[in-house]
Amino acid sequence: MKFGAIDIGSNAVRLLIEEAIIVEGKLQIRKISLNRVPIRLGEDVFSKGKISKSKKVQLGKAMLAFWYLMDLHEIVYYRATATSAMREAQNGPEIIQYLQDKAEIQVEVIDGEREAELIFANFKRQRINLKGNYLYIDVGGGSTEVTLIKKGVRLKSQSFSIGTVRMLKGRVSNKEWGRAKDWIQELVKREDHLIAIGTGGNIIRIFKESGKKYLETITRKEIKEVHDYIKGHTMEERLSVLLLKPDRADVILPAGEIYNRLMGYAQIDEMIVPRVGLSDGLVLEMAKNWMKGKLDAKGTPRLR
Repeated sequence: MKFGAIDIGSNAVRLLIEEAIIVEGKLQIRKISLNRVPIRLGEDVFSKGKISKSKKVQLGKAMLAFWYLMDLHEIVYYRATATSAMREAQNGPEIIQYLQDKAEIQVEVIDGEREAELIFANFKRQRINLKGNYLYIDVGGGSTEVTLIKKGVRLKSQSFSIGTVRMLKGRVSNKEWGRAKDWIQELVKREDHLIAIGTGGNIIRIFKESGKKYLETITRKEIKEVHDYIKGHTMEERLSVLLLKPDRADVILPAGEIYNRLMGYAQIDEMIVPRVGLSDGLVLEMAKNWMKGKLDAKGTPRLR
């Protein structure tokens, strides 16, 4: 069974198509394709409070293209979720209805807690030792979710209005940094031997730039070194020498700062960087419900 998962983020929108099969009673999932469009809804929302007409049109075109791609892959069940930018947009409900009318895509707006839950569900597939104790940090364009995980259980989670696009627009307040610092320091003061888990496209690129191998840890110092190395290049050099994508070349610096600061608040020196995102979590949840014969009972949208 093939599934489609759409992630409408503050920096980009993505369509992940994966296939689930059952082998000897166990679920196996393989990626078929990933398409990403850098619409950057957060540019509008974090400065003007709503999504502009031009971004609305771009988003509608992307969703229509995604519909056709899913149709070509003979997708029956899909999920489409929107996060921080859509949550905060004054015209968010209007945009969601527009996408339904334009592309027949049903979009669900989810909060930071739900986003973290969906991503966390994939950690076992990434061969992470869930018997350990972790501070999970997911940095997006509009918000950052921080979660305490102990022996495979998510104990406490908090979302902060700290994100890469939001930082570029100068919309992260000192008060919000202070709130994050106070919450994290209170959370970890009785915890020992915590390791960070970082998710998001920017930390994956920072990890790659450091020369690390998959599931090796990267230190806070190394994150800072990569951040400073990239910062030492002009925007043109980031594109031509470092080969960063245009919509990655600017947000990767605030991302590095966020990971570094939050790890510092928690006095954590090491981080694991799995290659997993929200869309992976959406597919996994659908696949599990498919195994149980509960897709329709859960109200999962159908493409046709």
